[in-house]
Amino acid sequence: MSALALSVLLSLVSAVAYAGGAIVQEQVAVSHPDEHYAPLRRPGWWAAVAMNGLGGLLHVVALAYGPLSLVQPLGALTIVFALPMAALFVGRRAGATAWRGAIMATVGLAGLLSLVGAADAQSLSTAQRVFAGLVTAAAVVALMIAGRAAHRHPVVRSMLLATASGIAFGMSSVFTKTVAVDWTGGVTAADLPALAAIGVLATSGLMLSQASYRGAGLAAPLATLTVVNPVVAAAVGITMFGETFRYGTTGTALALSCGVLAAGGLILLTTERIQHTHAEPSAAAALADGDAFVPVPAEEPADALVRESVLVEQVAALREELLVPAPATPETAPGHGPADELPPPGEDPPAYYGPFYGAAYIPMPVLDRHRARVKS
Repeated sequence: MSALALSVLLSLVSAVAYAGGAIVQEQVAVSHPDEHYAPLRRPGWWAAVAMNGLGGLLHVVALAYGPLSLVQPLGALTIVFALPMAALFVGRRAGATAWRGAIMATVGLAGLLSLVGAADAQSLSTAQRVFAGLVTAAAVVALMIAGRAAHRHPVVRSMLLATASGIAFGMSSVFTKTVAVDWTGGVTAADLPALAAIGVLATSGLMLSQASYRGAGLAAPLATLTVVNPVVAAAVGITMFGETFRYGTTGTALALSCGVLAAGGLILLTTERIQHTHAEPSAAAALADGDAFVPVPAEEPADALVRESVLVEQVAALREELLVPAPATPETAPGHGPADELPPPGEDPPAYYGPFYGAAYIPMPVLDRHRARVKS
């Protein structure tokens, strides 16, 4: 097997590992909604960590055998692999809108990364590393605060946290490349802060991605993370590593078009999730409302009609067996028989109290000898 074919194979397996880790993370977020960032006591969380670590290791090895312009676009296939895997293993099916959004985001990202030209290997200076670290920390913290403020809107909060996770992972790749370039000349103590930054950024990205799956499904957070991560790395590569787009002005215009396509895919994914989120409370409210009309399922209309007719017949039979008391009249009231004299004309008949159908029962007033006072 050639080095190029091995690089492609490793990239595909890496994308599958990343997709599996994302699916497990989303399932942990659904089953344990109270644990937002790091559910350390859940075995599924550690399985997701292991799969993400395997995906990262395979990605690094693929970069060693193949060019960056090939490996990075193949990494964008994570979202495409995640949708059928989620439907197969956990029964979470994606709609047509989600599929269109995923394909648009993947094609746009792949085109964008393929247009980034290679440059000579170079590292970042100490001042550049400090500046990049401070800007990254400020952006991640600001997005976390914004996500906390948007807790009433799960999809918006998820997108903010997924963006923060993508920035953390992207900058982790930037520092990894810096350390890899430095190690060609030997390891020094100056690389220790960069290694610490890699650990902090990778851990932060993993925890933020875990929190982004809570209440927002799988497709939208994963697509956001998949797009933001390499875009941030490419932006830093262009601004700090001297990388440029291929084919000059034409390549720059194509790269912008690919960016718009990827953004449109993200919008489709977000819209599909928002519609799904709004549909669930509406159905729940309709079921909770006793006066709401619930249509008969289309799968078994005949059985439903038979059950309804049987219920009507049972209610009618019960009504026939009920003994309904007749209204109280002078003939049936206690102490007043048919022979009793009726009141003279012009006077109201005496009030009779008794149970009768269609009105409330009013009891006769009874004097209590313990409560009544007798005045002499």
